[in-house]
Amino acid sequence: MHDFRYVGNQLFCEGVSVGALAKKFGTPLYVYSQHTLEDHYQKLDAALAPLDHLICFAMKANSNLSVMRTLANLGSGFDVVSAGELQRVIAAGGDPRKCVFAGVAKTEAEIEFALRKGIYCFNCESEPEILRINRVAARLKKNAPIAVRVNPNVAAKTHAKITTGTYENKFGIAFENIEGVYARASKLKNIKLRGLQMHIGSQLTQVTPYELAVKKVLPLVRKLAEKHALEFFSPGGGLGIIYNPALASGVPSWWKSPAAKGILTPASYAEKLLPLLQSSGLKILIEPGRFIVGNAGALITRVEYVKRTGKKNFVIVDAAMNDLIRPAFYDSYHEIVPLKKIGGATVASDVVGGICESGDYFCKDRPLARVGEGDHLALLSAGAYGFVMASNYNTRPLAAEVLVCGKKFAAARERQAIKEIWAGEKIVAWLK
Repeated sequence: MHDFRYVGNQLFCEGVSVGALAKKFGTPLYVYSQHTLEDHYQKLDAALAPLDHLICFAMKANSNLSVMRTLANLGSGFDVVSAGELQRVIAAGGDPRKCVFAGVAKTEAEIEFALRKGIYCFNCESEPEILRINRVAARLKKNAPIAVRVNPNVAAKTHAKITTGTYENKFGIAFENIEGVYARASKLKNIKLRGLQMHIGSQLTQVTPYELAVKKVLPLVRKLAEKHALEFFSPGGGLGIIYNPALASGVPSWWKSPAAKGILTPASYAEKLLPLLQSSGLKILIEPGRFIVGNAGALITRVEYVKRTGKKNFVIVDAAMNDLIRPAFYDSYHEIVPLKKIGGATVASDVVGGICESGDYFCKDRPLARVGEGDHLALLSAGAYGFVMASNYNTRPLAAEVLVCGKKFAAARERQAIKEIWAGEKIVAWLK
């Protein structure tokens, strides 16, 4: 569910006209709904209420400080994958003691920083990493809390670039090697074995892969918990969203459909997994990102030209793949709607940006309203892996971001000035 809907013939985010935001802040523009963020977090939190649990928002999905403060105010922890992300948590008012540090390539400097800030746990991806953490902790005269990420070799049946739980992926340690890893790690003087973590992939929209993976890992969890006094088990994140048309009243049609039985929602997640997770006897951590923030955001763009060729109708907009790379990178779908309802017949259109790449597109041959120069479009469900993956390719400035709360709104990030793009560069002395 989300808070983007038409009021009359104008698109609104909560109580604010999106067109008014585009006029005030310009485009390309990311718009986030605070109510949607809060609603999704609270629904998930309520579904897990029978468990001793902690939700650690995977901030790689969206690391805007206002987005993170919204979640921190609700008690959220954070899943970080770099020292930079941990610094963002602190800047946003989050608690490092509620942070887990994931990722396969933690540097010594990052490990030291995280230890000094007192994070809850490192999620470790290899034995060399565990040894490195032990060395850094010994130097600092600290005990480092760790969990090992087990790779359960369960296919998530999602996009190949976001599948993480099979032996073809770079993540985690093979299921059959875990007991030996814990036995060896338990002998390291500066390591505290705190939990076990798994993660099978991103953008999961069915409950079954989670259920299969948890069932496979649970006997191992119980055995390790008894032997090493573990505190928590994490079944990971990866809860997906539905990107296909969902605009009407903010409630997607599939939500009400009998076919939605296997769809991943807080209720279906809890129905299948709560009994399993409760049987572990441990605290439960989960690390959702997209589920909380994905449908809370939209990218607003202005139509610059409409170009008709013999075979194509190109709608050329001022946003591009540097602003939202998901369609170019993953062939992903985003619903695209005009800010002002336009009647009449639709036309099959390619919505494209101005980057000098043929891959710079947001959709191809999609039936869209007949728009013209100066009209505005909204790319919905752009709150996750949108701005965070943006770049300055073609020396294009980063977009502005706005947070909406009811009828209030404010800039959550100013649009980047063009000169800031090369502010850290210099012409070397011998070229002058």
